Amino acid sequence: MAEDYYQILGIDKKASADEIKKAYRKLAIKWHPDKNPTNKKASEEKFKKISEAYAVLSDPQKRQQYDTFGSADQFRQQYSQEDIFRGFDLNEILRGFGFGGSRGGRTTFHTSRRGGGGFQEDDDPFAGLFGSMGGGRQYTNMPQKGQDAEYNLSVSLEESVFGTDKKISFQLENRIEDINVKIPPGISTGKKLRLPGKGLSGHNGGPRGDLYLNINVLPHPIFSRDGNDLYIEKAIRFTQAALGTTIDVPTLDGTSKRLKISPGTQNNTKIRMKGYGVGGLKGAVKGDQYVKINIEVPKKLSDRQMKIIKQLADDEL
Repeated sequence: MAEDYYQILGIDKKASADEIKKAYRKLAIKWHPDKNPTNKKASEEKFKKISEAYAVLSDPQKRQQYDTFGSADQFRQQYSQEDIFRGFDLNEILRGFGFGGSRGGRTTFHTSRRGGGGFQEDDDPFAGLFGSMGGGRQYTNMPQKGQDAEYNLSVSLEESVFGTDKKISFQLENRIEDINVKIPPGISTGKKLRLPGKGLSGHNGGPRGDLYLNINVLPHPIFSRDGNDLYIEKAIRFTQAALGTTIDVPTLDGTSKRLKISPGTQNNTKIRMKGYGVGGLKGAVKGDQYVKINIEVPKKLSDRQMKIIKQLADDEL
């Protein structure tokens, strides 16, 4: 069963900021390793879980993003531990709960997604809390996670809307990597996909870093996208706009839908096709397709057409 941050803290999804803080305070006091010397390892793991949940739910922006994904497991697919704990001052919080800080320092989590080259204590928000109270511990020969890598991945509009499986090849550490990637439906330009353990090799037996895919959606010859809505332009004749008509409008899945154009339709009118847009990530509300109507004005008229137009003009049409 997928982990849920709200369940970890034992709170409702509509809990207020004060309720979240109170729940974390209660659990932090219960599970802090200093309070459980005979069961230190299990309490450390429990403490890390509740602290991760609090780091996300206490931050309004992270909480909103988490609510979109729906579970801790899905959230971690999009956000690394660096992202989750960035700016999270664990010592300051614990001091407010009556615990001392670790060696007088801060455990604020900040990173530039670097790896190797020497262990940095600030790279682990719990480094100063667990197993290092006695001081004198040396980190330089400890296993170190490898450096993260980035790859710019371009996908078509169809692939971004419906999802797809892609195989990418790139050079990493003097070797060619072939990786199969699952593109989730609804992804958009600017989103990142995290592939754990696909980055640079670790040091001293440490794990590999992560690979981040920077998504870029290529332009489409017919459709454009704005959020979860799709837009397309259709040209009709003046007489069709004046008298009304029906037109066939393509959809992104390759089918077409017959659309009624009401008499008197004006230029640049937008007609909404509900539910024909992009499905949001992780089951978010699906967007719509909008058809922008362009009324064509003929550049040349025959003598007969000119005579008719003049008659219409005389009737102030």
